Amino acid sequence: MSQTQQKLHIVSAQLNPIVGDISGNLAKAKASLREALSLDADILVFTELFLIGYPPEDLVLKPAAVKDCQAAVAELAVETAGTRLSVIIGTPWRDADGLYNAVAILSEGRVAELRFKHELPNYAVFDEKRVFNSGPLPAPVSIAGIKVGIPICEDIWFDRVTQSLKQQGAELLIVPNGSPYRRPVKQERLASARARVSETGLPLIYVNQVGGQDELCFDGGSFALDANGECVQSLPNFKECLSSVHWEKQGGAWVCFAAEQLDQVEGEAADYAAMVLSLRDYVTKNGFPGVLLGLSGGIDSGLSAAVAADALGPDRVRCVMMPSRYTSQESLEDAADNARRLAIPYDVISIEPAVDAFAHMLSGQFEGTQVGIAEENIQSRSRAVLLMALSNKFGHMVLTTGNKSEMAVGYATLYGDMCGGYNALKDLYKMEVYGLSRWRNAHICHIGLGASGEVIPQRIIDKAPSAELRENQTDQDSLPPYPALDDMLHGFVEEEAEIEDVIARGHDPAVVHRIQNLLYVAEYKRRQAPPGVKIGTRNFGRDRRYPITNKYRDKP
Repeated sequence: MSQTQQKLHIVSAQLNPIVGDISGNLAKAKASLREALSLDADILVFTELFLIGYPPEDLVLKPAAVKDCQAAVAELAVETAGTRLSVIIGTPWRDADGLYNAVAILSEGRVAELRFKHELPNYAVFDEKRVFNSGPLPAPVSIAGIKVGIPICEDIWFDRVTQSLKQQGAELLIVPNGSPYRRPVKQERLASARARVSETGLPLIYVNQVGGQDELCFDGGSFALDANGECVQSLPNFKECLSSVHWEKQGGAWVCFAAEQLDQVEGEAADYAAMVLSLRDYVTKNGFPGVLLGLSGGIDSGLSAAVAADALGPDRVRCVMMPSRYTSQESLEDAADNARRLAIPYDVISIEPAVDAFAHMLSGQFEGTQVGIAEENIQSRSRAVLLMALSNKFGHMVLTTGNKSEMAVGYATLYGDMCGGYNALKDLYKMEVYGLSRWRNAHICHIGLGASGEVIPQRIIDKAPSAELRENQTDQDSLPPYPALDDMLHGFVEEEAEIEDVIARGHDPAVVHRIQNLLYVAEYKRRQAPPGVKIGTRNFGRDRRYPITNKYRDKP
């Protein structure tokens, strides 16, 4: 790009890195660089900490990992020799002053500049202050005479960083991001970006990571805003994408004259896509051949099976119905129908021999006692033993199927139905499970690999939920109706509402106190639960971290 360049061709690399796969991420970067060269691009932008993957957590405290990233930066820089392409790529960087969340600016075969993240998030799912030093307020980077400000992710949530860049002569802002999905995040990102554009009068290019990483899903959804705050580029969410935006300097300001406006999904479609992408990446990135789950004929396992088929394809999913003497004929029929509609391999293995064996083994100790929860839990744990045996034999990861409502109040059996390596429904309340089941029956996931049509039989959606561990059992024998329960839990978990405010929603005070207590005492179970993708504003685990031993109870 010459000193008199009046046009800019910027390519955004919205890609799916793997945390710790430095060589693999470098290979992705090199492939993107070659494509950007073929497009005659001026600038290629990767996402935050791309070379190590985001979030790296304590992996960046391992000196060898940071050294490998810095070596990868140098290797990638060589690829720019003899070209006019400049590359902006995220990486951890250690110098004499400490460890930083950095971007390296590569051009002419070398590392031309480094910039460090100034605002380190330390709330919700983020704890960057634990591992990184805060960089100074960044100065713009000169790319062939054009001053480019590069605030990193959290830096655009505070006006002081972009204001400083503007005061130092920045002409446009390029923002590498590692921003995970949650329901309101698209609107929040746009609002923050528009605020910075309004304050500075500078166009802004926002490039976000895509892909599942443990409990987080990065949804991409990259975009660009012109100096008026209008969205001039929009990239799809939950998909990898390499996309161009062309700018031209007119009257001393940069104006967009060509960019892609691609569709993005929202609402339930976005929630479902986040579940699908997160499960796909968790299974694939960790090298499992597929997943295995117990299909009970209930709605939780039905939706879990649909997500699994969409994530991996039906041939990588195996379902097992494990009936007991309490399993209804309706459940047997519904599970078989569910598997057939999803085209998933399906087996039936009775747990009765195992339950009888345990009853015989414990007969002396249990003599003279009432049949109750202990016997019910033996059924659940017998199913877990079967699933883990199949997992050990064939390598498929067990997918557990509990929802957030159950996990909140401990309505799940530790080492039983909580057994598994991942839970796609972990951050969905029960009524949200119903909503997404109806949504999936009416839609195809835009990144899905599963069947179309009504994949979850309507009878599963319509019937009263039951664990079927005793005669005529329903969930509502032990819990309030799910609409009421979910409303109480939403107040306690998502909002940290005071107990009087939850009661004021119209709930029985005694029931509210009971649910609050169940929420606190079930913490020890949740600590032992498998990971699952964050969907809402406050998930169990990364967001909500309560002590297990905890005597506090909110009193009105």
